[in-house]
Amino acid sequence: MSSGLQRRLLLLLLLPLLLLAMLNTWFDFRSADSAALEQDRQLLNLAPLLADSVIAGGASVENPPVLLTAPPVDEFLSTRPELAAFAVVSLEGKVLVGNDWLTGLPPTTKEAEFSSEEHQGVTYRIVSQRAKTAAGELVVRLADGSDPRQQWLTLLALKVVLPNLVLAVAGFFAVNWAVRTALRPLLELKDAVERRSPRDLSALDPDASPDEVRPLVLSLNRLFGLVNAQAESQARFVADAAHQLRTPLAGLQAQVEAWAQAVTGSKNASNMPLTTVDSAQAAITLGADQVLRLRHAARRTSQLANQLLALSRADARSAQAQPLQRVDLQQLCEAVLESLLEAATRKDIDFGLEVAHAHISGQEWLLRELLVNLADNALKYTPAGGRVTLRCGLRPATADATPTPFLEVEDDGPGIAAHEQRRVLERFYRVPGTAIEGNGLGLAIADEIARVHRSHLQLASGAGGRGLRVWLCFAL
Repeated sequence: MSSGLQRRLLLLLLLPLLLLAMLNTWFDFRSADSAALEQDRQLLNLAPLLADSVIAGGASVENPPVLLTAPPVDEFLSTRPELAAFAVVSLEGKVLVGNDWLTGLPPTTKEAEFSSEEHQGVTYRIVSQRAKTAAGELVVRLADGSDPRQQWLTLLALKVVLPNLVLAVAGFFAVNWAVRTALRPLLELKDAVERRSPRDLSALDPDASPDEVRPLVLSLNRLFGLVNAQAESQARFVADAAHQLRTPLAGLQAQVEAWAQAVTGSKNASNMPLTTVDSAQAAITLGADQVLRLRHAARRTSQLANQLLALSRADARSAQAQPLQRVDLQQLCEAVLESLLEAATRKDIDFGLEVAHAHISGQEWLLRELLVNLADNALKYTPAGGRVTLRCGLRPATADATPTPFLEVEDDGPGIAAHEQRRVLERFYRVPGTAIEGNGLGLAIADEIARVHRSHLQLASGAGGRGLRVWLCFAL
């Protein structure tokens, strides 16, 4: 967290500060440059006035010319006595009047020339221009030590670099503290999740997190809830499976134990190894009822194991992750009818179809399992000579709804009382007093598959109040 999100936040917050500092430096320089250009124009305007201030030559060559400074030049020199200087220089470079340090060769042309020169720690902006005066052709020079551009460059470290450096360092610590403080709830949430044991799936407190983190906390709570529900479902499934398998396995074990005792009794009666006992004496005779009981226990165990496997595979939380495919409900009903037609014929049941074209997005193998369980239940509980019908198609549209695909199984058997119709969808629940053998898983498996397809089983009495009608509608 500290090396990832915090580093990115620091970079994103400090980078604009650095850009603003650079922009401020540029504006400072532009401001100084503009002020310097204004100073250059002022010096350029004062140079002719300084030339006009020479009103006469000296009494001799050694005497300086007579100077009467014009008011603007006098004001310029008096308002900044330590930062302003002037000189009237001969064409040979000798200072005739003014500051001696402004000596130098004259300009080669009559155009004004600008230069910069440092004197006594001050950088001066100097204008030099040839001019005709009352004392002949001379060179006039004006110097201004308050040039903002030159002073800005001289004081760059103090005016720009140092303040911006201090601002950057202070900004780094301030932003770092702010980021750490802002991210503390997220870091505490991370620590709280890391400290949890794999068995602790209790919900986090969303009110203890800031608004920006609350959606993450709610998502984690939903994930914890799903994992917890799946763990509970698996634990319940294992417990129920162990309980339901105990009865048929106990029957099988009892039969095998009886045969083992018979074999052991024959061996002890002969007092000889089993290999030497007469085959007729060692043979075990089974009655027809024992064989039928054994077959019934084996079939029930096999059916229960298959149903438990189907229930596990149809668990809504795991099946929803599998890809969907286009399923033709009419073909599905025809395939199920064909697979169960022999069982219906043996029981003399009128097993028929009422189908129309309909397609949905789903998992075909799960829908086949659903329809087989519903049809098998109907065939099992419908008496001989009864009727079972598979239906599919589209429910007619209503004023506020579009046509929806559906699957339906209807029989004219004993049916289920209205107060029991919801309970029979629970795992391993069987209506009290039911004479038909079963495990109580068929409708539970079908309801689990319906939930995978964002639907649910609906139960009602059949036509004329007889039998049972089970159906589900699919959302488009």
